[in-house]
Amino acid sequence: MTSPPAVSAIRRQFTFRSVGRAGHRLSVRDYPGREPAVVLLHGFPDNQDLYDRLLPHLDGRRVITFDFLGWGDSDKPADHRYTAAGQTADIDAVTTALGLERVVIVAHDASGPPAIDWSRQHPDRIEMLVLLNTYYGWTARLRRPPAIALYSTPLLRSLGRLAATRSNRFDRWLFTWQVGRFIRDPAVRADLVSRLYAKFPAARPAFFGLNNDLLPTVVANRRHVDLLRRFDRPVRIIFGANDRYLNPAVAQSFRRIFTRSELHLLPDTGHYVQVDEPARVAELIMARSTT
Repeated sequence: MTSPPAVSAIRRQFTFRSVGRAGHRLSVRDYPGREPAVVLLHGFPDNQDLYDRLLPHLDGRRVITFDFLGWGDSDKPADHRYTAAGQTADIDAVTTALGLERVVIVAHDASGPPAIDWSRQHPDRIEMLVLLNTYYGWTARLRRPPAIALYSTPLLRSLGRLAATRSNRFDRWLFTWQVGRFIRDPAVRADLVSRLYAKFPAARPAFFGLNNDLLPTVVANRRHVDLLRRFDRPVRIIFGANDRYLNPAVAQSFRRIFTRSELHLLPDTGHYVQVDEPARVAELIMARSTT
C-alpha cells in the first residue's frame, strides 16, 4: 500500500488575512470557493496546519482556517488570559471581519466549547455545526489524554510545566509521544508532528492558560445542556472510533443532547479523524443535512 502524500505537498492556495481582536492580530487563511463557508477550528496543542490534509477534499468550497490567539501564526500576547470564552470571541472576530453571514462550523478537540457556545449564540448564522472528536461539558466517560491531564490537574501541573520549560528534550518527547499517538499513518505522523511542534514552544502561554481553564469550563458547561437541547440547527457528529479519550461514548452523549443531530463513527480512525480519513470527513462535512 502506498503511503499518503506528505502534508506539505497537498495544500490549497489561500489568501492571507489579518483580523484584529483585543488589540492583537489573528492569522487567517481564506480559501476561495462557493458559500456557505466552512470554518475549521483547531484544538490544542495544534494549530490550523492540522487541516492541511482535509483541505484538498473540500475543493470548490470556501474554507476559512485560523489560529486562535496565542497559537500558530497569530499574536501571542504574554499578558492575555487564555480561555475558552476568549476563543469564542476569536471566532466572532473572524466571522464578522470576513462578513460570513452563514457558516458551517467545524470544531475539533478544545475548540468544542467555543464553537458550540458561538453557534448557540448565533443560530441564525449556522448552516451546520460539525463536531470532530471534541467535548463540551463534563461526562462520566470523558477522558483527558495523559499529557493534558498532567498540565491541567492542580498540583500536578506545576511540576509538569517546570519540567517542560526547563527541558526542551522532555517537552518535545512528550509532545511527540502524545500527538503522535493520534495519527494512524507513520509517514503522515512524522511530517505533521514535526511541523506542529515547530510552532508549539511559542504557544506555551496559551497552552498553559487553556489547561488552567479546562476543568472549570467543562464543569460549568454542564449547566448549559438544556440550552443545547433547544439548539435547532443541524449538528453532524463525526468521531474517530478508536479515540480512547474523546471516545464514542462522548459522541453518543452529543447525539442525545442535540435534537437535530446525526452520528458517524469512523472505524480504524483515532483522535485526529480529519488526518486519518480526510476524504470521508470532507464528504460528511459537505453532505446536505437530513435532520
